[in-house]
Amino acid sequence: MSLFFERRDNLQPDASPSGRDWIFVPYDQLHAELGPLGSLPADEVGIVMVETSWKGERRPYHKQKLAMILANQRQFALEQARRGVAVEYRIGGRRYGAVLEDVVEELGTLRMMMPAERELLVDLHPLESKGDIEFEAHEGWLTSPEQFEESQDGVPWRMDAFYRRVRQDTGVLMEDGSPVGGKYSFDADNREFWSGEPPAPQLPHFELDAIDREVVDIVESDFDHHPGELHLEQIPTTRQEAEQLWAWARRECMEHFGPFEDAMSRQSRTLFHTRLSPMLNTHRLRPQRVLDDIVEMDIPLNSKEGFVRQVLGWREFMRHVHKYTDGFRCHPETAEEADRVSSSTTTLDQPDDGGWSHWRGESWMSPESDLDELDGGATPDFLDSDTSLPPAFWGETSGLECLDEVAESVGEEGWSHHITRLMVLSNIATMLGVDPREVTDWFWSVYIDAFDWVVEPNVLGMGTFGLGEYFTTKPYVSGSNYIDDMSDYCEACRFDPEETCPLKSGYWAFLDEHEDDLDGNRRMALMMGTMRNRSDEKRQRDRRVLAMMRTKLEAGEEITESDVVEA
Repeated sequence: MSLFFERRDNLQPDASPSGRDWIFVPYDQLHAELGPLGSLPADEVGIVMVETSWKGERRPYHKQKLAMILANQRQFALEQARRGVAVEYRIGGRRYGAVLEDVVEELGTLRMMMPAERELLVDLHPLESKGDIEFEAHEGWLTSPEQFEESQDGVPWRMDAFYRRVRQDTGVLMEDGSPVGGKYSFDADNREFWSGEPPAPQLPHFELDAIDREVVDIVESDFDHHPGELHLEQIPTTRQEAEQLWAWARRECMEHFGPFEDAMSRQSRTLFHTRLSPMLNTHRLRPQRVLDDIVEMDIPLNSKEGFVRQVLGWREFMRHVHKYTDGFRCHPETAEEADRVSSSTTTLDQPDDGGWSHWRGESWMSPESDLDELDGGATPDFLDSDTSLPPAFWGETSGLECLDEVAESVGEEGWSHHITRLMVLSNIATMLGVDPREVTDWFWSVYIDAFDWVVEPNVLGMGTFGLGEYFTTKPYVSGSNYIDDMSDYCEACRFDPEETCPLKSGYWAFLDEHEDDLDGNRRMALMMGTMRNRSDEKRQRDRRVLAMMRTKLEAGEEITESDVVEA
């Protein structure tokens, strides 16, 4: 018997299953105050939790992500057992629905909050349709579908309109009906370069207990073929440690979060970012509690509003868009049409491996699904991109310091902050013409905070412009200037950002290549005009440099200065 089960049994020797309401608690609803678990006395409730390799093997998930989920599940189960909740914990290799069918036969109908991930929702739908599982409202969200619907005038859907609406409804950072400080967003004030001052805080580390170490052993043995390093001490696994992380973030990060929100640095991967997203997305920390705390803090307004916009605005908007489009399997013109628009986008039969097979030269053997509906995701591709994700994203050296530094941080930690995700990783992938689905599945696999409702809209929609202007206004592609302005990456790079960096020519070539796609996009008009004014000689060289980048990086080779000169 594992130590985990021994601990559970010692904590609840008399926890009879009879006479209890049984609740299924999935991997991303790990909070005792949410849903039916929070509404019943501990001695009247039991929870069912499932740990299945079927989920872990669907994609080449980062070891850090697997360990975070398993450790937090097990620690949450023990926390509930300590307070008198009966804990039924199943381990195996079948999908969740199949495991829970057996549980229903033994314990009767289960209750649960509505799954956040579409994958889990579809998996459990047959049980729900038979009445074996009863879905209840998910209490972790901060906004309603009505707020999303009523804030939009149809396609294109826009986050700023949604954000204004929920600020007005909630009164957060509002005074006499107007936004505090005179405007809803202080984003323009949050773009400072970080030179090393003020000093960036040191990331907290958490001591592994015996349960954590057992999880580490499981991941290193059962999932040893998965990518990434494993440093579980970087991640909270208990409720107490999640609270410690939030206390650290409030104390060390929040004052300077705003000005340096978009900065990137080799000296500090975290800077003043809080690293709360894994805890929010698994509900180890309640988003409402975090929002309430930040509103009460005495910090600069641009830092406060910047954080509020991430939690109350962008995070909530992403999940609404994902919900209403069924993960972009349909494309309603208005939110109200979402439930009655038939599928209009192709989907993969099985999950993509995010370029893992191209990197390793062998296929990722994801298990065959026994549900037709449980596909590999929608494949929108506005820019007709079909290049494979370069092995540099999996840790091979590219010669581009920005890409290599960020990819290294992801390999080591399963994390980097949102600007490195958007303006380095997604930027370069989009410039190279990488298939948006492949980019998305890479993010889904390697980031510890990535779940379908958040990663698909952020990457398919925003990072790769795979949906065109459906809910983001332009492709987030830039040359070397942005990275040089906002980071210290270029200082350590073999390429000069003004003279030799291939991203500079690659940017102009991208605009040239997609001139027809971007024609009429008002936010791109200035740069498209500048591109058209470049000489034929420069435009031809731009195309050669981009073609060279694609060839070298797709082959897993470094780009050298001579490659750029000879292009």
